[in-house]
Amino acid sequence: MKPNDQPPSIDAHYRSLNMYLRERFGEKVYKLALDGGFICPTRDGTLGTRGCIFCAGGSGAFAQPVGEDVRAAIETAKKRVSGKGGKKFIAYYQSYTGTYAPLDRLRTLYTETVSHPDIVALSIGTRPDCLPDETVALLKELNRVKPVWTELGLQTVHEATARYIRRGYPLAVFDDAVRRLHEAGIEVVVHMILGLPGETPEMTEETARYIGRSGAEGIKFQLLHVLEGTDLAEDYRKGLFPVLTQEAYIRVLERCIEAIPADMVVHRLTGDGAKRELIAPLWSADKKQVLNAINRAFDRDAVMQGRTV
Repeated sequence: MKPNDQPPSIDAHYRSLNMYLRERFGEKVYKLALDGGFICPTRDGTLGTRGCIFCAGGSGAFAQPVGEDVRAAIETAKKRVSGKGGKKFIAYYQSYTGTYAPLDRLRTLYTETVSHPDIVALSIGTRPDCLPDETVALLKELNRVKPVWTELGLQTVHEATARYIRRGYPLAVFDDAVRRLHEAGIEVVVHMILGLPGETPEMTEETARYIGRSGAEGIKFQLLHVLEGTDLAEDYRKGLFPVLTQEAYIRVLERCIEAIPADMVVHRLTGDGAKRELIAPLWSADKKQVLNAINRAFDRDAVMQGRTV
């Protein structure tokens, strides 16, 4: 490479969310992390009270509480990203289970959200077992106004691991949810975790392949974080499992990227939790360094999404 040449963009190796949003909306679009005040059936006594084994707070550490004034919450969330210069936003209901509430409440909250002129899409983090037919019908209505995405927390296709992490539903429930959402015209994004206790790289790749074959439009890769206050932290302190090194994470991530269809949108390559709660792996706290390391590895290994599909 000549001295003045730029290194290849990481987007050259996979279909990134940034690339997809620019294609779809014609400019940079930012996500606004919002907290609708939801809870989960694994916490309210329906399926349990302690949540998934890795969960310290419903993935909402950085989310803006909405309360009764949806527009005001959106404006506050916009201020958090105001220095980035964006004018279009995705409203992302990130905390806990975004469809686990009475239908009237969901209708009011999400109708007010999509009515905001700066919101170009609605993304709802939820569980496959919290999508009754009437809720899917509501999402179909909203999708006629603005694009609606559902983000489903699958994490793994391996039932033994699913029981260990207290996911609370079998794989068939995920399959059914994807089918019904697609019949309603709703885009699906699936979350999976790399580094789950007891899972080999081959098992993790199998989860990625399954998601790729499901027809989901997007995928989110998440490194397993051990966070303070979780039952996973207790198992880690007992020495029951190791966490991935950065090098091992990147190797399994490469396998997963190459195992999914070339047109699937990769919404995230890793994740970051609240640093004050992070026990392990500590290398993940420097997200910029991690992404740079992934970029270098993808270039070095000539990673190409869809290569092994």
